[in-house]
Amino acid sequence: MAVDPMTGPVIDLGELRHGPDPEPSLRPPRAQSRPLRCALVVLLALVTLAAAEVAPPRLAPVTLSARPGSDVMIDGDRLLILEPSSQSRPGRLAAYHLPGGELVWQVPLSTEARYWGMTALAGMVLATGYEIGGRENRTMALDRATGAYRWQQPGTVFELVDGNLLLRTGGETEPSGVRAIDPCCGTVRWQLAGVSAAVTLRGTERGVDRVVFNQLDGPVEVRDATTGAVLAHADLRPPDGGPIDLDVMDDLLVAYDRGAGTITAYGLDQLDKRWTRTRVQIDFALDCGPVLCMRATNEMQAVDRMTGEVRWSSSRWGWAWPAGGRLMANLSGVGPLEQYLVLDALTGRQLADLGRWELYQLGPGGRLVGIRRHPDGGVLVGELDIGAGTVRIVDVLRDATGECQVVTGYLVCSAAAPSSYQLWKLAG
Repeated sequence: MAVDPMTGPVIDLGELRHGPDPEPSLRPPRAQSRPLRCALVVLLALVTLAAAEVAPPRLAPVTLSARPGSDVMIDGDRLLILEPSSQSRPGRLAAYHLPGGELVWQVPLSTEARYWGMTALAGMVLATGYEIGGRENRTMALDRATGAYRWQQPGTVFELVDGNLLLRTGGETEPSGVRAIDPCCGTVRWQLAGVSAAVTLRGTERGVDRVVFNQLDGPVEVRDATTGAVLAHADLRPPDGGPIDLDVMDDLLVAYDRGAGTITAYGLDQLDKRWTRTRVQIDFALDCGPVLCMRATNEMQAVDRMTGEVRWSSSRWGWAWPAGGRLMANLSGVGPLEQYLVLDALTGRQLADLGRWELYQLGPGGRLVGIRRHPDGGVLVGELDIGAGTVRIVDVLRDATGECQVVTGYLVCSAAAPSSYQLWKLAG
């Protein structure tokens, strides 16, 4: 399928990310780390072309004059670009109108700060970063329509289920704090500051609804994220008073006593004990829908949510992610292009082989988009359906050379022309 894209208007974006992606860590990022982007998409490399259908015609791409380093986001009819500052020049945050790419507004960013992420909410664009020499992140709010400054407060921002915002500060060696605010003007609705505790958030498709404080020398506390009301309060530490690590798995709070090799699950809102496993060592755990996926040293275990019993285990799989009662798992130790398969969550039975993929991100819901370099040049784009265990070819971008980002229905890739990127509207 050869489709020659037409060149559209040129936008000066500043910088786009460029170069190889970092190696994935052993533990994948927590779901609550970016709940404002609940419709995350993945970049996947497709493997089976024999039965591919010809993709429908697509709109011409917008050509971008770009340099490495910027963050890109699509918000409705806006293309938002966050260009980081450097010692020699300030960064900027700019909004362009889609599909044509006309500049709507742009504002400079301080050379004394480094901004690393953004999101859109309640008619605003929120940019999060840190001041050079400072110890904590800060979030700045701009008007989406005009770019006008609205407010700035300490913390990393998360969306709450009621449409307000939660700002989280501290962590690691600094005291923790959370603050719920009205997005329009930053008015504080409730806050808790200066707590010597690890903070865990429960994110849902609508936003964060629970905050868990794991105090270093005291009890665990569960709060309603929208009101700050305490829902449960209990000391979950082992008899010797040693530390525990916590994970939120939907309606369960899972506590790990790594010293004793014990895992205990509690009901999240009442901290009532559900089950305990002993003599186990778990590297990390994932919420896999019908089961809990626990990664031990040499295997992945699927644990019954109600009883804690191991339903099945396998040394073949590295990670797994749920989708409609099924799991997508990757095959351990197969090289840079990892191989992915579809499993039955309750039995571990293999249902489909999706072949070798290059995985960048995975989020709940939404389309799963994949790319790989086409053997005849350009980039092949497809969509993964875990429920059906199939891949549908969406497009072949002949002018793309790789180094892509998927951003809410669009694909940004480096193009054949020097220092050039193109923005494609994904078909279907």
